[in-house]
Amino acid sequence: MTKLLLSVHVLAAIVAVGSITLAASLFPRYAKQSVMDGEDRRAAGVAAFLHRVCRGYAVAGLVVPVFGIATGAQLGVLGDAWLIVSMILTAVAAVMLAVAVIPHQQRLLAMAGAGTGSEGEAVAGSESGTAGEAGSAPEGAAAGEGLRTAAARLAMVTGVFNLLWAVVVVLMIVRPGSTTGV
Repeated sequence: MTKLLLSVHVLAAIVAVGSITLAASLFPRYAKQSVMDGEDRRAAGVAAFLHRVCRGYAVAGLVVPVFGIATGAQLGVLGDAWLIVSMILTAVAAVMLAVAVIPHQQRLLAMAGAGTGSEGEAVAGSESGTAGEAGSAPEGAAAGEGLRTAAARLAMVTGVFNLLWAVVVVLMIVRPGSTTGV
């Protein structure tokens, strides 16, 4: 039974978490490219697809900790420090995905689709009384700069998210202090 639980846990981690980390890493590039390259429809489509991958596999990724905990219980290692740290890092990564990565992706998609500034407010034809200047070069540059900043911020958050998963993988392999034998 332990081998089955561990197999499902590892396969789910590879398929779900691997897909999320790849899609999340690629997303900022395509979101930014969709605006910077004259509203590149292909890049916008790729960014939207990568966002859907992150959302969909986030739900599927719930299998990973469920089967990980079941495997740890079967092996009798739930109290081991390496596993507790791994579970904490997994929880932190899941929270980052839910409250930072996916919402940032949604904001970038909205900015790219609506030509908005960094705070999500419409740049062209804004309510600031500059109707005659709507779509002018400075406003377009401001929107592009806001998108670049938001994409860079998302890339940083995604990098931390991916680093957390890398540490969890190392802990799962090395299992420092484990008495289960390596």
